[in-house]
Formats: sequence, C-alpha cells, structure tokens
Amino acid sequence: MADPSTTPDAARPGRLHPYRALLGSRVRSQLTYRTSFAFEVFNSLSFAVLEFVEVYLIFHNTVLLGGLGVVESFLVFALARSGFALADLVAGQLDTIPSIVRAGTLDTMMLRPLPVLAQLILGDVQLRRLARLTLYVVVLIVTLPRAPVDWTPARVALVPATVVGGGLIFTGLFIAAGALQFRLVDGGEVANAFTYGGGYVASYSTAVLPAPARAFFTAVVPAAFVGYLPTLALLGRTGPVGLPGWLGWYTLPVGGLTVTAALALWRNGLQHYQGGGG
Repeated sequence: MADPSTTPDAARPGRLHPYRALLGSRVRSQLTYRTSFAFEVFNSLSFAVLEFVEVYLIFHNTVLLGGLGVVESFLVFALARSGFALADLVAGQLDTIPSIVRAGTLDTMMLRPLPVLAQLILGDVQLRRLARLTLYVVVLIVTLPRAPVDWTPARVALVPATVVGGGLIFTGLFIAAGALQFRLVDGGEVANAFTYGGGYVASYSTAVLPAPARAFFTAVVPAAFVGYLPTLALLGRTGPVGLPGWLGWYTLPVGGLTVTAALALWRNGLQHYQGGGG
C-alpha cells in the first residue's frame, strides 16, 4: 500500500470531495426519475405563481398598500421572495430535523467525520426549489424597469446585494429554527412561524403591521430588511416611525450577523443534544 505521505497531491481526494459526493448523489437521485421530477417542478412553479397572483388580486381592491403602489409592492414581493427562495434552496431542508431526531438518524450523522449541518444541508437538496427561485428572479427583472427608481451605481448594486442578504437572513432563520429542535420535543410548527411566516411577512409592506409587530419583524426576525426596507432605499423614501428608509442599505451585513448568531445557536443546541430517545 502506498504511503499517503508520498502520494501526489493531485491523486489525493480534496477536502471538498465528501461534500461534492453528497450533493452529487442527491442531484442524481432526483434526475433519475425525470417524470416525477417534472411534476415536482410544476408543483413548485404553481405555488410560486399563486403567491404572485395573491399580490395582484390585492390591488384589485386597493390602490395603495402600506404607502406603496402596485409596482412598488411587486418590487417588495420580488426582492423578498427571491431572497427567501435562495435560502429555501440552500437550507430549507432543515425543517425536517424533528423527524430526523425522532428517527435517530441524527445520532448516525454525529458519528461521521463531517459537520452535521453540512450533512443535513447537502444530503437533501431539492432541485425543484430552483424553479421557484428562477421565477421570482424573472419577476424581479421585469419589475425593476417599471419601478420609479432614480438609478445610480449604488442602487444597481443594492439589488443583488439585497437578494443575497435576504438569502443569508432566511438561511440564518432556518439554521436557528433547526437549533431550536434540539431543545423541543416537536417544535416544527413553532420554527415554521419564524421561517415561512417571516417569508410571508417580508413579501408585503411592513408599514401595514402594528408598531409592536413592525419592531418584532425588524429587530428579532429581520424580515423587513429582505424586501420592504430595500425597496424604500431604492425609491429614496422614508419609512414609518422607527423604520428609516436608509436601513435598507444594510440588508447584507444584517444577513451576515443573522447567520453568525444562528451558527452560535446551532453549536449550542448540538452540544445539548441528548439523542433521539429511541
């Protein structure tokens, strides 16, 4: 047997090889059954279209929603849903942690020489979610030229920064919600209130919420940073009391802080995990 110390570097598996193998096996398993995969993509797109239609129908009964017209509201929707769909593609599978804990599968993952979080994320990537992300990005691209924005280089850069920052915010929320499962018997519904509930709130003007709810979805669950505040920054408008429009420029750093805090919660939760009980 060859001495590993004398094996050429090119012949050694890279550090990322286990992660590529996990991701590759998951992708291949979904593409093997193409008819099933096509139906999953269709269902995912149908759900996304219904969300879009919901916003459209609201403006059949009102001219302004939270101080924003139909085009501005579609901009909030497109920014928020693009960021959420990006996070859902990356980390949405973490909402299955309760069933994984009950089945004792997590105990097996902890024996492997890979981070548990990486195994959970890469082991159940859902390609159908990519279809939703694509649709939301298309809606964003169509909406941007119609929005009354005085475009500058900074505002152009703000759009992709907002989508990435929104993705980081909701990725952090998915991780934090997953960490919560280590301390609750079955906290899936509680966790979904912060992740999917936050995604729904982010899709509309935060100004429609009462002041306590606005504070919660800004300081605790930073959903306002995903769509509403960046839209105000793009439009050059001020927000309601307590929500100045310039906060919309800080979506990306807020996303970084959210992920950092969520990872700390994850490490703490994993340290206190005591097994599936089976």
